[in-house]
Amino acid sequence: MDLYRFRSGASPLLVSMPHVGTHVPPVIAADMTPAGLEVPDTDWHVDLLYDFLDELGASVLQATHSRYVIDLNRTPTGEALYPGARNTELCPTTRFDDQPIYQPGRAPDAVQIAERRTRYWQPYHDKLDVELAAIKARHGYVLLFDAHSIRSVVPRFFEGRLWDINVGTGDGVAASPAVSDAVMAAAGETASYTSVLNRRFKGGYITRSYGRPIDTVEAVQLELSQITYMNEDPPFDLREDRAAGIRPVLRAILDAYMAAGAKRYRGAATARTAV
Repeated sequence: MDLYRFRSGASPLLVSMPHVGTHVPPVIAADMTPAGLEVPDTDWHVDLLYDFLDELGASVLQATHSRYVIDLNRTPTGEALYPGARNTELCPTTRFDDQPIYQPGRAPDAVQIAERRTRYWQPYHDKLDVELAAIKARHGYVLLFDAHSIRSVVPRFFEGRLWDINVGTGDGVAASPAVSDAVMAAAGETASYTSVLNRRFKGGYITRSYGRPIDTVEAVQLELSQITYMNEDPPFDLREDRAAGIRPVLRAILDAYMAAGAKRYRGAATARTAV
């Protein structure tokens, strides 16, 4: 199976979906528990939720393999994203509800983790690097959007119910204020959904690593509460009645992101066109 799916678009927007995959190679699945094989911590249906991306001319990169194989949004060397809080590993060993992913004594060791990093992690990031450079060459700037979702209640990571729309810019390092302000304004336009910037989910490795506004690369992560569009318990069905409400908000957020980027980098785009 291909490690990712990619389609190229004509706009400066690149949407990454690193946790939408569900595939687990048989050699890895053989070591996993029945609970692990359920892959419940998938960003379920995110690709279907953002069904309007072609209309925006977005390039889209989607992982095919489960985050349980290796987490594409973690540092390759395994440092914690959120010091002082509970984190998951580069190759997770427990589900979000703390159930073990692997049978006793069969979790990946350092050698196996290194092999997975080379085989599964690196190709996704190589593709990100290539496409970010290509988009910047065409437009003079890039708008990277990392699309995620998570259960609305996960005591391991936060108390109570999560906000509906959780925007992260690495505490302002990965995106310029004008861009994040525009995104948050769009997120807050409806009273039907709660939204917050840089709280529990500030952006993972992808946002923090690739977002460099000083180098005309903006990066924003959106962690969406799954209760807004799906059934959060197995079999994790998409709820089109709920999706119909949140989808226009997501579209408005990306419209605002693109408009703010175009305004901020108008000079860069003009210069690129002149060349």
